Amino acid sequence: MDFSLAFTPDLIAVFFTLFVLEVVLGVDNVIFISILASKLPKEQQAKARNLGLTLAMVMRVILVLFAGWIITLKEDVFFIGEMGFSWKDLILIAGGLFLVYKAVTEIHHKLEGHEEEHGGAGRKTVTFGSVLVQILLLDLVFSLDSVITAVGMTESLVVIITVVVLSFGIMLFASRFIFAFVNNHPTVKMLALSFLLLIGVFLVAEGFEIKIDKAFIYGPMAFAILVEALNLWAAAGKAKREKKRQTSVQLMPQYPDVDESVAVSAALSGPAGAGSVGLSSKPISGDAAGADERHGLG
Repeated sequence: MDFSLAFTPDLIAVFFTLFVLEVVLGVDNVIFISILASKLPKEQQAKARNLGLTLAMVMRVILVLFAGWIITLKEDVFFIGEMGFSWKDLILIAGGLFLVYKAVTEIHHKLEGHEEEHGGAGRKTVTFGSVLVQILLLDLVFSLDSVITAVGMTESLVVIITVVVLSFGIMLFASRFIFAFVNNHPTVKMLALSFLLLIGVFLVAEGFEIKIDKAFIYGPMAFAILVEALNLWAAAGKAKREKKRQTSVQLMPQYPDVDESVAVSAALSGPAGAGSVGLSSKPISGDAAGADERHGLG
C-alpha cells in the first residue's frame, strides 16, 4: 500500500467503480441510520444521523490506513471439519446475524403496531447511546467488507481515502432527504428493511464462504425500487387528478393508553349473560315489501 498517485485510465476506472460501490454502501448506511434515528426524540435525530455517518467515515479511513493488517484477517484461524474460518468470516457472520435480527425485529414492530415514533412506550427505553452503538456495529461490518474490496482493486491509499470522503460527503448532504422520504412512506421503509434483511443473509453466506455474485443482491433491489417508484408516481398522479392531498399507506398504529383487561373483565364478570353476544332464535322472515321490518339475522 502506498500514497503515490499516477493518473492512468485503469486508475480512473477503479476510482469511479469504488465511488459507486461506496455510494451504494452509504445509502445502506443512511437507510439503517434513518430507521434507528426515528426512534429518538426529534431534536436528537439529526445529531444521530450526522454523527453516525461521520463516525462511519472515520472508521473506514482508519481501516484503510491499517489495510495491511486488514488483509491478514482473511487467514483462517480455526477449522470446523474441512471448512476454515477467518476473523473476517466471523465478523461478517456476526454482523449479518445482527442485521437479520434488527431487520426482522423492526418489521415485526411495524406490523404489530409497536411504533415508537408514534408515541409508544417503547420510545422511553431507546437512548441516544444505544442507537449510536448499533449504528457503529453495522458500520464496522460494512466498512470491513468495503475496505477489503477496495484493497483488492487498488493499492493506492490516496484513491481509496478520497473515494470514502467524497461518498460520505454526499451521504451527509443527502441523509436528511433520505431520512424524511423513508419515514414519510411506510411502504418504502418496509422495502428498506427487506433490503437490510437480504443483505444480512448474504453477509452470513459470505462468512461461510458461499460466494454469491453481488448482482443477485443489487439487481432485485434495483427492480424493487423501480416498482415502488412507479407505485408512488401512480399514487401521486391519482391524487393530483382527484385534487386530493396524497397520503401514504399507514402501518398499524399503537394505542398505549388502552387497557384491554378492562374490556375482558367487563365481558367475563357481572350477572349471567352480561357481556355475551348471541344470535336471535327467531326465524328469518319477510319479503321485499316488508324490508323495513327485520327479524332474526335480518
